[in-house]
Amino acid sequence: MAARPSFPSSGSVRLIAAAGCAALSVLLVACSKPVPTEEPVRAVKVVTVGVQNIQSGAEFAGEVRARVESRLGFRVAGKIIQRPVDAGQRVKAGQLLAQLDAQDYRLAADAARAQVAAAATNRNLADADYKRFKELKDQNFISGAEVERRDTTLKAAQAQLDQAQAQLSSQRNQAAYTNLLADVSGVVVAVEAERGQVVAAGTTVFRIAQDGPRDVVFAVPEDRVAMVKIGAPVAVRTWSAGAALKGTVREVAASADPVTRTYQVKVALDARDARDAPALGATVYVSPQVFARSGMQVIKLPTSALKQDGKTTAVWVLDPASMTVRSQPVEVPTADGNDAVIASGLAPGMLVVVAGVHVLQAGQKVTIYKEKPAVDPDNKAQSAIDTLAPAAPAAPGAGAAVAAPKPARPASR
Repeated sequence: MAARPSFPSSGSVRLIAAAGCAALSVLLVACSKPVPTEEPVRAVKVVTVGVQNIQSGAEFAGEVRARVESRLGFRVAGKIIQRPVDAGQRVKAGQLLAQLDAQDYRLAADAARAQVAAAATNRNLADADYKRFKELKDQNFISGAEVERRDTTLKAAQAQLDQAQAQLSSQRNQAAYTNLLADVSGVVVAVEAERGQVVAAGTTVFRIAQDGPRDVVFAVPEDRVAMVKIGAPVAVRTWSAGAALKGTVREVAASADPVTRTYQVKVALDARDARDAPALGATVYVSPQVFARSGMQVIKLPTSALKQDGKTTAVWVLDPASMTVRSQPVEVPTADGNDAVIASGLAPGMLVVVAGVHVLQAGQKVTIYKEKPAVDPDNKAQSAIDTLAPAAPAAPGAGAAVAAPKPARPASR
């Protein structure tokens, strides 16, 4: 008999159809485009724009100095052999500050002294000669011309003696100049030469701040120096203690510093405040009242609200109706402490984002961030303990029966 052809069973046909459907669905899923993810709704902090009073003004760093500061140096050249005074030491008028090697000047004084002795001998000899010829003239033994000649010789000898004595005085002064003495009382603020150094005549060795009035010195930029006038009131605040002092502008430099291009301004402290002035060299804060801006109505925002939009400064403004943000250019002319002063671009009542400005996009939906209430650490710790710790079982014999554990039944198959 001929063999019958074999056909797949109905169950095999169902499996093949199911496999084909699964492969087709996988192929369709692979070819379809992915669903774009929605931009998350970010929570931002906002402030309501309002008008506030500006508080700060221009403040500069100043230094307390003596009104008169002397630069002392030797009047002769030489090698320093002694310097008993150091910087910061208080000195009195006439006190020895430094000393030069005076050996050469003492030798020069000795030479001048010998010249004086020689000139005095010549003068005495000429004087005796003149007297003798004067007596002979009185007796008509000689002519008057001889007496006049002896008189001229005496006058020349006297002039040589005067010259020698002047040179001796000069050499004595030179020797005395090898001792540098303080001509005023004050504080040594700088020492510019050391022992063993050879200095020229006039070289500054010490700088002494004289006792008396004190000044506060600070620098003003070129664009503001025209506003500073002599006699203008100035508030001075010490850096460490914060004590307030009063002063007036005493001097404004006529030319700018060649390095910093700023103008030096000196402020004279009041007579009562000068007695309680800070130490020399102390740093103080100087606030000229001409730069004070207290009472001006301006719009201020935290600096965290600003962002750079190309070449302009901008902020994110929130639209309460759609809860979306938009970029708003603003103009920032100056700052008031840690806040930026807004000159244009905003109006009172606007909502401005002050945190998270660098992760936002124009038209993005946002929500207003609300701070969570603070939780007491003690209560939080106690709640955690109560949650994690299980209830302790009752002790046997305390009136509660302890149930014996039941044996586990074997799992039925």
